[in-house]
Amino acid sequence: MTELLRLPAEQAYASELETLARGDEGQKPEGWKLSPRAVLTYLLGGKAADGTVISPKYVGSRRLMETAVATLATDRALLLLGVPGTAKSWVSEHLAAAIAGDSTLLIQCTAGTDENQIRYGWNYAQLLAQGPSEAALVETPLLRAMRGGSLCRLEELTRMGSDVQDTLITVLSEKMLPIPELNTAVFARRGFNVIATANNRDKGVNELSSALKRRFNVVVLPLPTDMAEEVEIVVKRVGETAAHLDLPVPRNVREEITRMLTIFRELRAGATADQKITLKTPSSTLSTAEAIATLVGGLSQAAWFNEGRLGAGELAASMVGAIVKDPVQDKAVLEEYLETVLKKRDDYSAYYTALNEAL
Repeated sequence: MTELLRLPAEQAYASELETLARGDEGQKPEGWKLSPRAVLTYLLGGKAADGTVISPKYVGSRRLMETAVATLATDRALLLLGVPGTAKSWVSEHLAAAIAGDSTLLIQCTAGTDENQIRYGWNYAQLLAQGPSEAALVETPLLRAMRGGSLCRLEELTRMGSDVQDTLITVLSEKMLPIPELNTAVFARRGFNVIATANNRDKGVNELSSALKRRFNVVVLPLPTDMAEEVEIVVKRVGETAAHLDLPVPRNVREEITRMLTIFRELRAGATADQKITLKTPSSTLSTAEAIATLVGGLSQAAWFNEGRLGAGELAASMVGAIVKDPVQDKAVLEEYLETVLKKRDDYSAYYTALNEAL
C-alpha cells in the first residue's frame, strides 16, 4: 500500500511493463522501452511472452491504438482528439509510460499558460546576478523531453491561447528550440515526441491554427458505441479506483452500472434504447469518465453511510450533478425524461423516485 494518492502509470503497472520488457524481442525505435507490438499489448491487454496476463488499459478500437503507436514511432506528433471523457489523458499517460518509461513530463494547458511554461523560463535571482546563462535556465517538461529523447505530454492543448499554441510549431517542425538569450538552440534527441490531447466541446476552447494542425497526426477517440463495451470499461475502472480507495464493491455493482449507463446513454443520444421515444439532450456530455466518477461517489456514500449497500439513493445526487449543468435547461430535460421514460419502467422505479427527490 502506498501513501501516494495516485501513482503514475509506470509505477502503478511496473510489474506488467517489466514482464513485457523481459520477453520483448521485437525491434524498438530509438529511445523506446518496448517494441510497438508490446506497447499495443500493454494498452489493449493480452499475454506477455511468458504467459502473464496483461490487463487492458483501453477498451476500444485496436486500429485507433495501432495508429497512435505507429505515429509516435515516426517524427510526427500525436494529437488525441475527442469530447471530454473519452480517455484521452488516460491513453496519453499509458502511451508515455510504455514507450518512454516516464509519463510525468507533463504540461497542463490553461488560459493562463504562457510561452515560458512551454519553452523555458529563468531563475531570476541568478539572471540578475550573472546575466543569461545555462545555470539560470529553468527547463520545462518539453525542453527536458527534447534533451532526454523522451515524450512530452500536453493536456488540453486547446485551452491555452492560439499565440501560445503556435510556439510549438518550431519544435514540431524543426525538432529544435532556439534560446536567443544564450545565442544557441536545443536540438531534440531521437526518441523525442509530443502527445497532445484536445477537445472541441467545452466552452473556452481555442481552435488550433492550420499551421499547427499540420504538425500533428490526429486520432479521434469516440465515446463507446456499444453498451456492453461501456459497461465493461466502467466496471473495470470503478473496481480499480475502489480498490485503491479501500472501498468495498457490492455484488450488485454491475446491475447499478447498467441502469445508470442506460440513463446516461439515452440522454446522450437523444432517444431511448429502442428508438421509440425521441428525447431532448442536456448540455453535459455524460461521458464514460463522468459515469465512473458518479459510481465511485456512490460507492463511497454506500460504504460510509449505508453499510455498503449500493442503490439509486446513493447514486441519484451525483447523477443529477452530472446531468444538470444548466440549472434551467438541463433540469427541464431531466424532468421530461423522468416522466416520459423512467416512470413507465418498473425496474427503474427506485431511480425515478430518487432522481426526483435529488432534483
